This record gives sequence, structure tokens and C-alpha cells, in this order.
Amino acid sequence: MDIITQPWAWYVAGPIIALVMFLLLYFGETFGVSSNLRTMCTIAGGDKYADFFKIDWRKQQWNLVFVLGAVIGGFIAAQYLSNGQGIDLNPKTVVALEQLGFQAPTAAYLPSEIFGEHSVFSLKGFLILLGAGFLVGFGTRYAGGCTSGHAISGLSNLQIPSLIAVIGFFIGGLLMTHVLLPIIF
Repeated sequence: MDIITQPWAWYVAGPIIALVMFLLLYFGETFGVSSNLRTMCTIAGGDKYADFFKIDWRKQQWNLVFVLGAVIGGFIAAQYLSNGQGIDLNPKTVVALEQLGFQAPTAAYLPSEIFGEHSVFSLKGFLILLGAGFLVGFGTRYAGGCTSGHAISGLSNLQIPSLIAVIGFFIGGLLMTHVLLPIIF
């Protein structure tokens, strides 16, 4: 059972991702999670209000099944395959997070200081999640895809716009971590 509750090593997970990418390329498909929001908006009737949503959503059914599988797989992993030991973070990261006010940074993937009930339903927590959601949504649309689409699919297709987007994602992550997070907390 120990092999199930431990993260897979890069040399196992990496080739599986490469195999999936090869199969997607072989069948002429691209990978990206954010495009599913467009598909769901089209299904809900968004095509009546904006030309952006005028797509044949039936061609994207496989991607909706993928996202559903990711959600179900994440739930199963969290509920039934977790060893309950929390996450393994670099000790310097733990100290830095504790200095920002995080009580137990290694306890969970989603810290209660941001995602707990007391935080989400506070004005500060609501504004943080609303702002983050807006920035992610705007950034995804502006960049022409999400991190998974650009970093996995775009880079494997050797697309220069994806390389530029991934560099931008890393710069944004560094700015958030080292500049904005200390200001917010």
C-alpha cells in the first residue's frame, strides 16, 4: 500500500505524460484545461452572446471527460490514497511561510489561511480569491491558454508563443512569491 500513498517518481510520471502527449499529437488533438471553460460556456448558451463561444463543442467532449477524470482522480487520491502526513516542503520554505503567518504550512496542499472557511468568508479572503480568479481567467485568455496547455502541449510542439507564455508564468510566480505574497500576508 505504501507505493500507492507516495508520489510517483519523475521517471514514472514523466514518461506517462510523454506517452499521453504523443497520443494527442498522433490523433491531432491539443491539451489544455482552460479551453474546457469555453466549451462549458458554449454548452450553456454563451454562443448567443459572444462570437468567441461559437464553436462546435461536441469536438471537445473528450477534453471534458479528461477534466472530469482529473476531478474524480484528485478526489480519490485525496480521500483514499493519502498517507495523512501532509506535504514535504523545503525547511527554508516552511520558515518563510511561518513568518508570513501560516500556522502549519506542511499540513495540507491548500492552506487554511487562504482556503479555510474562516478565510474564504472573510472580506480579505473573498477579495484574494476573487482577484486571483480574475487574474487567472484574464491571464489565461490573454496568453491564449493555461499553464498546462502551454507548458505541456505547446512546448512539446515547439511553439514559440508557448515558450514566451511559460517564461511569463515563471516570472509571475516569482513575483507573486517574493513580492506580492509578503504584502498580502
